[in-house]
Amino acid sequence: MRDTAKVVLMAMLMASFSLAGCFGEDELPVVEVEIIESMFGAYSVVAPIDTGINVYHDRFQLNQTYPEWLLHGLGVTMFCNLTQEGTWQERYEADRESCWDLITSSDIVYFLGTRIIGTTPDDSTDIPILDDPSDGHGTAVTGAVLDANPDAVIFFVEGFSDAAVLAAANQPLVDIITTSFGPIGSVPVPGIEDATRVAVIENNKIHTGASDNTPSPAVQDSTAGPPWSIGVSGYAEEGDDQKETMSGSYPDIASDWTQLLPNHDDTDGYHETSGTSFATPRTAGILSLVITMLRNDTGDMMSGADADIGRAGLLVNSTDLPITNSDIRHALNQSAWYPSFSTWDPSSGTTPVSPLAPCTQVGWGVVNMSNVMPMYNHLSGIEDIPNRPADVVACMDMNQNIREAYWS
Repeated sequence: MRDTAKVVLMAMLMASFSLAGCFGEDELPVVEVEIIESMFGAYSVVAPIDTGINVYHDRFQLNQTYPEWLLHGLGVTMFCNLTQEGTWQERYEADRESCWDLITSSDIVYFLGTRIIGTTPDDSTDIPILDDPSDGHGTAVTGAVLDANPDAVIFFVEGFSDAAVLAAANQPLVDIITTSFGPIGSVPVPGIEDATRVAVIENNKIHTGASDNTPSPAVQDSTAGPPWSIGVSGYAEEGDDQKETMSGSYPDIASDWTQLLPNHDDTDGYHETSGTSFATPRTAGILSLVITMLRNDTGDMMSGADADIGRAGLLVNSTDLPITNSDIRHALNQSAWYPSFSTWDPSSGTTPVSPLAPCTQVGWGVVNMSNVMPMYNHLSGIEDIPNRPADVVACMDMNQNIREAYWS
């Protein structure tokens, strides 16, 4: 069914060959390997920006190697051939000298046999890129992306600064940036808004930003509030299907609050965790999946929207179906929906979605995997999503106007 093609790559894994280190553009070792080239077609690149990532976890493994042109495009400077046997700690210790102790803030690292290309632009971390044993947030965030789009290419950035966001914002092949950090209580203080503006307004990417894990309004939140960002709140999926009380109000949308996500300090464990931190990357994964489906239909086998790489501001670069970040966002808004008040369980600890002005609670409404096909059908021209009621549109237009005025 699929042809096997031999290709020459910059650096690939061979039996008994250990490869790690930093190389100049003309110094990349060339190794001939056999890969299933035809398996790599349309794709999308998502950039989670967070604490770090457990590259040893089974969830991030990949049974093929990314092609040379993709690694070049993502600016890879270093390759790590990870140990595949033993506990998390044993693997980390085995790879310290050949990988972890060599990574600098200027490196972009491809972890062979995984879906992860990672970087740490700040020098303040104990272990670059890797999720430290005392944390785990970034590993779970990335798992939430892949639960929605298992084939997403991950460009992971460790950090909580403008520099971290800009590392993804200025990477031409990145489609979506997702951030799950910000000021506690959504207090109105400067954050990463300058960097996310570069990503969305200047480089035509999509940014999903987590609202706070309190009921405070998301409008003034520096992660979820800027009008160019998609602010994400939480809803209690499955049995209750209502707003999570401890998540931001008046966001753009609400998404899955509780998920089963990979552990940061073992190789195959999972844990249930909750918060807007995970609703937000789930949303990024959903958007990534829709983009990939549209690219596949149109034969668009590249990513990003930067004009500098000939994408002309288009996330789907097709003469027949040109699609921008604004088109994606409009389809997201149109596809969102409000849970029925009748499903509320008073003992659940959630807040019922009111039939009066539900937009002030969950924005345009709920977005989960059920939104994928309506968005895809709408954007591809198969079937339009019905327009939202006038009161919903007016409420969310006011939301956008307030944000534009506040963040101008």
